[in-house]
Amino acid sequence: MRSNARRRLLIIAGTLFTAIGIVGIFVPILPTTPFLLLAAACYMRSSERFYNRLLHNRLFGAYLSNYLAGRGMPLRVKIWTIALLWATIGGTALFAVNHLAIRIVLILVAICVTVHIALLKTARDN
Repeated sequence: MRSNARRRLLIIAGTLFTAIGIVGIFVPILPTTPFLLLAAACYMRSSERFYNRLLHNRLFGAYLSNYLAGRGMPLRVKIWTIALLWATIGGTALFAVNHLAIRIVLILVAICVTVHIALLKTARDN
C-alpha cells in the first residue's frame, strides 16, 4: 500500500513539475528545463507511460530527450532560444520594470541562462 501511495505522489509531483515547466516556456524568468527534468525523474520512478509521453511530446520531447542523453541542442534552437530570451527579458527590463535592482536581476538571469545554453553541447539538426 505504501508503494502505491508513493507512486501516486510521484505522478502528482511529475504532473505539477510538467505544468510549471510549460508555464516557464512563456515566462522568461521561470526556468523550463529544470522542471521538465524533475518531472521526468518523478515519472521515471512511478509511471513508464507518463515518462514516455513526456519524452515523446511533440513540443518538447526531442529537446528533453536530447538533454537527458547529453546530445545537447541544435544550433538553430540555441540561437532561437537566446534571441527569444533577450527579447522578452530585455523588453521587460526596459519597458515594464522601473526599479534598477530588478532590472539588474533580470539582466543577470539572462546572462546566466545565455552562458548555460552556449555551453551546452551543440547537436546536429535532424
